[in-house]
Amino acid sequence: MLGTVSAMLTTTSVNVAIPDIMGAFGIGQDRAQWLSTGALAAMTIGMLLNAWLIARYGQRRTFITVLCVFVAALLVAGAAPNETVLIGCRIVQGAIAGILQPLSMYTLFRVFPPNQRGTAMGFFGMSVLVGPALGPTLGGIMIEHFNWRFIFYVAVPVAGLGVLLGSIFMPQREEDTQTRFDWTGFVLLAATLSCLLTALSSGQREGWYSDYILGLTAVAIFSALAFLAWELHTPQPLVNLRVLANSQFTCAALIACLFGVGLFGSTYLVPLFVQTVQGYTALDSGLLLMPGGLIMGLFMPIGGFMSDRLPARGLIIAGLVCFILSSYWLAAVDANSGFWMVAGCVIMSRIGLALIKPTLNVTALRAIRPELLGQGAGMINFARQLGGAFGVNLLSVMLDRRTAFYGEAFASVQTSANSATADLLRSLQMLLAQSGLPPELQSAGALHFLGKVTHLQAYTMGFRDSFMITAVIFTIGLIPAWIMGRRAVALKR
Repeated sequence: MLGTVSAMLTTTSVNVAIPDIMGAFGIGQDRAQWLSTGALAAMTIGMLLNAWLIARYGQRRTFITVLCVFVAALLVAGAAPNETVLIGCRIVQGAIAGILQPLSMYTLFRVFPPNQRGTAMGFFGMSVLVGPALGPTLGGIMIEHFNWRFIFYVAVPVAGLGVLLGSIFMPQREEDTQTRFDWTGFVLLAATLSCLLTALSSGQREGWYSDYILGLTAVAIFSALAFLAWELHTPQPLVNLRVLANSQFTCAALIACLFGVGLFGSTYLVPLFVQTVQGYTALDSGLLLMPGGLIMGLFMPIGGFMSDRLPARGLIIAGLVCFILSSYWLAAVDANSGFWMVAGCVIMSRIGLALIKPTLNVTALRAIRPELLGQGAGMINFARQLGGAFGVNLLSVMLDRRTAFYGEAFASVQTSANSATADLLRSLQMLLAQSGLPPELQSAGALHFLGKVTHLQAYTMGFRDSFMITAVIFTIGLIPAWIMGRRAVALKR
């Protein structure tokens, strides 16, 4: 559980540090988003490694080894000399987090007797919620009083304690099993994700029709087709695509994917907006996200209780509506939006998360045969994490494109024929003259200020469009949610 806590703390605290990291290394948002995208994509693949590692090396050896690698990645990230090293460390940390989460759940089920597993899972759920609730705030405190590098160092003692306790209490390997691992599928999936995500994030900078981007896209398409063909052919697939033959489960997986796109994408955008547009500090940004994490912790057990007693379709649709309203309200934010207006939108989305997550998992697994439960649970997690990786990436690309669009549109009307612009420049020059600025610099200073205001407004409009896109994504999720409910009713009849 300590391993999961350390991984979640790092994962959730990085988002509030992105503006500081951008300034430290002089990189743009298109490059900085890899700190989240790379970790989410690696987490997706890491989850698929978990079962093989446990079968091949045992719980204790797997846990201690991956947690030691995690500590090393934290230390290197804290001392990273450039963004390339930092992004590489974040990818390693994401892969380890992907291994640790299912490993922790597996260990709890193996260690605790059946009559104590509910209590154990309750404590595990609390540990998972510590990250979203306290991670951003803790990261903000580290940045406020030290610098962004300490968001990695702060998780080292927790992970180190996890290594110590794991070496004492974790069970040994139960039996010597030689499980085959689908290395071909693993390589094809990794190639697909890395090439496609790189092409999407670099398209704005390199040119969408450049040889580099077209080449990456071609490799990604070929790898994806080869992956699908291989997974349907091999007897021990990395991802069992055959569970998608059940239409109700397919709808649940589609909802999970769209849910991941909107959730992780909006979680990335909110801290970036309040820091770069509204001028919040990293600590203020973390405090803004904390109420939503606490409310989610309060509503998660309620959502689980309701999922056992109410129709799944109603709960999932209600959760999606919460996300739609949250994203729609965020699409109206500007530099003057109040703290609690933005925090209220985050709280609304976290209530939606508490309603959707337990209900979606239970509904999806009820739809498939008992012998496919393991593959089904893995597929739902895979779909959600995959959606999250592409959600951050695509919304980051959209933010850049829409900002550039509005920047060009606003700049095109800032001419001498525009009376409002001319009046503003004259007023600015008078203010600069009163402050003692030499006459030859007054015009340049006024134009510089106008350019900053224009860019800030274009950036704000880019964020608005990005939040509106997340609202559209959640709205699309209503379609499979409705179909899944109709299918469930038909099966009961």
